[in-house]
Amino acid sequence: MSQPPLEAAYDASRVDYPADRVVADPDLNAIFLAECRRRGLQDPPALLNRSLLNLRKAGRLSGRPRSKRTHFNNEDEYRFASEMAARFLERREGISLDNVLCDPGLASEFDRRAADIAPGFSSLQYRWAALNLRKAKKFAPEVASRIAPPIAVYKYRAATLELSDLPTEQGLYLLFANAQLLYVGEAENLRIRIKKHLDHSDNKGFARWLWEFGTDELHIEVQVLAADTERRVRKALELELIRSREPMFNVKR
Repeated sequence: MSQPPLEAAYDASRVDYPADRVVADPDLNAIFLAECRRRGLQDPPALLNRSLLNLRKAGRLSGRPRSKRTHFNNEDEYRFASEMAARFLERREGISLDNVLCDPGLASEFDRRAADIAPGFSSLQYRWAALNLRKAKKFAPEVASRIAPPIAVYKYRAATLELSDLPTEQGLYLLFANAQLLYVGEAENLRIRIKKHLDHSDNKGFARWLWEFGTDELHIEVQVLAADTERRVRKALELELIRSREPMFNVKR
């Protein structure tokens, strides 16, 4: 019996790596997709990659020689950047990390966003760090956000921010540096609240950090909520973010 074309494309491109590596590695993934085309598979790349991961989950890729291990010694230098980039796209697109990495366009955007936070590493390093976080169950679902998902998500660098670019709607905001989440909050008017933090924050820990380090390494993510979102829901979303992400200057409740 001839081998199914998707499995044959995987075997022709994997060079003894597992399916996760074939999807996450831009070079191996380009070879895999080319092999798919050579075998007559014309589905979009995101669907082909997703189908490969589904084969793995279904146990259809077992029985092959033991896969080579992927490991990077300096992952702690960019792990946080990978987490923030992945969570940003998960929130904005309403999809999982696997689906982000399966889509070449979203995967490239993930790379750019991670590099904006912690520059100097390869696409594979950023992507593999995110996958390792998922495998370690560090991407725990934030249930409240599924009940009241944001209608828009934006990210800014504080050093180049024009306050007029910030939304005036209600929502959540995350203040973070290149390697650590600093503060999470909720606001009825995001622009006014974030301006207050940047001018003279009423959170003493963050104010002290900003005085010491300035805005060069400060990033801001905002999650705009629907206009009819109640304040108690906003507070519940804020509390869940504090509990799941453990920002440096929030009091864990």
